[in-house]
Formats: sequence, C-alpha cells, structure tokens
Amino acid sequence: MTLEIRLLGPLSVIVDGQDATPTAPKPRRVLALLAMSANSVVRNEKIIEELWDDNPPVSVTTTLQTYVYQLRKVLHFRVSSPADRTGRGGQQSHSSAALHTFSGGYMLSLDSEALDCLRFERLARLGRSRLEAGNVTEAARILREALRLWRGAALVDVSPGPILQMDLLRLEEIRNSALEARIEADLRLGRQHQVLGELIGLVAQHPTHEGFQAKLMVAMYRAGRRSGALHAYQHAREALVSELGIEPSSELQRLHRAILAGELHLPENLPAPAHRS
Repeated sequence: MTLEIRLLGPLSVIVDGQDATPTAPKPRRVLALLAMSANSVVRNEKIIEELWDDNPPVSVTTTLQTYVYQLRKVLHFRVSSPADRTGRGGQQSHSSAALHTFSGGYMLSLDSEALDCLRFERLARLGRSRLEAGNVTEAARILREALRLWRGAALVDVSPGPILQMDLLRLEEIRNSALEARIEADLRLGRQHQVLGELIGLVAQHPTHEGFQAKLMVAMYRAGRRSGALHAYQHAREALVSELGIEPSSELQRLHRAILAGELHLPENLPAPAHRS
C-alpha cells in the first residue's frame, strides 16, 4: 500500500493513487493530530482535549475508539500493536504505514516522504544549512522546493481545537522562516526587483515581522528606491508601536540609519531581526 497525507493546505489523503480523505469532522481532526505528531505516541488525553476540550462525552473512550476504527477502515490500515513496530533483531520498523495502538494512546507510523509537512521541514532545514554554508544558489532552489509543498493555509478545511491550533502556529512560523531565508538567498543573488512585489505583500500580511520589513528595506535600497526604503521603515515602526507598543529592534534601527546616511554597503548577510509579538 502506498500512502500520502497532505496537511499543507486542505487535508488530503491518497491511498494507492485514490482519494481516501475522511469526510467526518472529528475523525479528520484525529487524523490531522496524529499526522502532526507522526511516528510519536499521542496520548488519549491529548486527543480528547483536541476534540472536546473540557467537555468530553460520557462515552469518550468508546467514541475515540470508534473514530480510530473508522480511520483504519477508510485508510486500509491494519490493526497493530507496539510489538508490530519491531522487525528482526528487535529493530524498529516503519516500512509500512500503520496506526498503532498503545496503552493510553495511538501512533501514526509514516515514512517521512509520505507526509508533506515532514518533507517541508526537512527541505527547509537543508535549505537554511546551504545558505549558512554560502551555497546560495542551491539554497534558493531547495527552499523554493520546500515552499512549493504549501497549497494554502495548513489544514484550511479542518476546524482545529486547542492542540492543533498550536501545531498550526508552529508550522506557520517555520514557513515564514523558510520564506525569509529564500528571500535572503534571492537578494544575495541580485534578484531584488523580482522579490519586491512579494515583500510588499508579506509586510502587508505581517506588519510586525521585522525580518520581512528589513528585507523590504534592503530590496528597495538595492533597486534604487532609497525613499521607498525609508518609508518602509516608518511603516514598520508605526505598526510595531501601534500593535505591540514597542520600538523597532536595534538591528532594524541600524539598517534604517545606514540607509538614511547612504552607507548601506550591501553586505552578503542581511539583518534578520526576529519576529516579535
């Protein structure tokens, strides 16, 4: 059996080339939660909190077991136990997808290539590593490949509970970090004109993200739009003060002073102030 689960956009499950995406809301959330923690045990308490928060039904254990049974049936998963995870010599085996039952929890066993968010995180790490090593062209290519895995907001058609909401925030932060790194690579490659429109859109979406703001300022300056770079700083400062009650970071202020004085020497490494909230 071949299986692919996609979380970076609408929830999608492909089994042997056929769509097998669950349609019932709560089983979809169970699957999404297990996939977010693929190859790790998810305790029943965590699943219950995700589905019902502080108000689980009296028959919560039976209901949860029913949802897991439905997932196994739809996805053609075999029934398995912890002992099934070991092969010869006691070595752990993840050669096939399975939904394992543990005492007090469940684990979705998947190859990393079968889950888009795992592929994305692996490629994002590799791309940043290449960028840090100075292999800028390769970094830009890998980071583009990683970001192409996104088909929209993660789990856009799943109503998340408190646990999934935290997972989605974490994924979005990784996405923004990869996007920022890819833009830095493009700027190092002299592609400031190509990224200007994208950066303008990003700072409109994330007005307090200083990394995006810094790169917009540098792109404007490199494109010969010094006044635009200075205006971008003022816009960033207004957003930080009005929304967060803070002044821009020292890194962003130094970049502003360098542009104001016409002394930005276009360093290889762009300032990347952390997103503050």
